[in-house]
Amino acid sequence: MSDMDRRIGALRRHAATGSAVFLSEEPTDLNAGADFLQRLRPEEIAELRAAGAPRAIAAGASLFRQGDTHAGIWLIERGTVRTFYVSPTGREITLALWTPGHFVGGPEVFGGGSHVWSADVHDDAEVLYLTGARIRMLAETMPRFAICLIEGLVAKGKCYSALVQMLGTRSVTERLAQLLIIFADTSGRREGNRLVIERKLTHDQLAAIVGATRQWVTMTLDKFQKRGLISVSRQCLVVENYDLLSAEVRV
Repeated sequence: MSDMDRRIGALRRHAATGSAVFLSEEPTDLNAGADFLQRLRPEEIAELRAAGAPRAIAAGASLFRQGDTHAGIWLIERGTVRTFYVSPTGREITLALWTPGHFVGGPEVFGGGSHVWSADVHDDAEVLYLTGARIRMLAETMPRFAICLIEGLVAKGKCYSALVQMLGTRSVTERLAQLLIIFADTSGRREGNRLVIERKLTHDQLAAIVGATRQWVTMTLDKFQKRGLISVSRQCLVVENYDLLSAEVRV
């Protein structure tokens, strides 16, 4: 079995809802935490839903802004939510794209303190909003939910640790190559030895994730294309040689 087949196979169980995306050395860990509520019984899920407020939110809308006071969390049931940080100079970096099963709004889930990053809706989403007071009440009266909450926060911590490790130890070229591998693993459609990435990606979006400029991303993608690693068109991006692209990260 090739490296491509092994890694993609490990992610297929998340195909129905789509995997979260962030910079990580191990794409198979991307969706850790998506099932953090799985230990709850049906009646406990019903109690959880009764405590929350379901909301449908259109793409582009903000859930919270950097500096806002923590007020609660949003459980993602459909769509994608992006978390991002804006530096004092105005430079923006995308931290992650979160998909169904994940939540955003931590780490101060009981409320208080200030958000250190922002979240907006990347694709039209349906979320369940739980205030900090409701979360505290559920944690105090439902032990299984309290354990779920801790496990969810642990998973988040690991996600952001993986991101920091990539940003701190990998060159921007390696980060871009790894990001393309991640998108190929999570949303690639197999065509022979090629993987057609079925997620619409702009150079601005790629730049915001790897911490580069749009111009640099365009130039580097062109270099990858000339070497036969990928092909780029207005419609899609295709990984032509998965193993050679992966080798860009293993150097």
